[in-house]
Amino acid sequence: MRSLILIVLGIIYFSCVQERHLKTITFKLDMRDVENLGNVGIRGDFTSNPWNETVLLSDHNNDSIFEGTFSEKTAANQIQFKFVNQHMVYELQDSDNRIITFKYQPETLVYEAIFNDSNGKQSVIK
Repeated sequence: MRSLILIVLGIIYFSCVQERHLKTITFKLDMRDVENLGNVGIRGDFTSNPWNETVLLSDHNNDSIFEGTFSEKTAANQIQFKFVNQHMVYELQDSDNRIITFKYQPETLVYEAIFNDSNGKQSVIK
């Protein structure tokens, strides 16, 4: 009887583990109206050191649109984040974090935003 209980508990445990899917997100951040640009990036709950590490974005063509692409396998259904300037100047002070919501499948997304404007746009790349 004890063996049967352990088998049933094992089946329940392993059937509850969600499959992880590859998520690839390209962030595009418009910083054209921001002065003193430097160390522009993202902080959030998805970094290796959540909310304590700035993941830098780059502006290779000097148009003040900073970009970065990140990929990770995850079972999470969303991430929360904010953009930062100068490593520590958070956008949207006293406002909710930005959120990207995922479907339960592999996805490639683009998230476009303007620094300090909460109206970011999430789109799926087919």
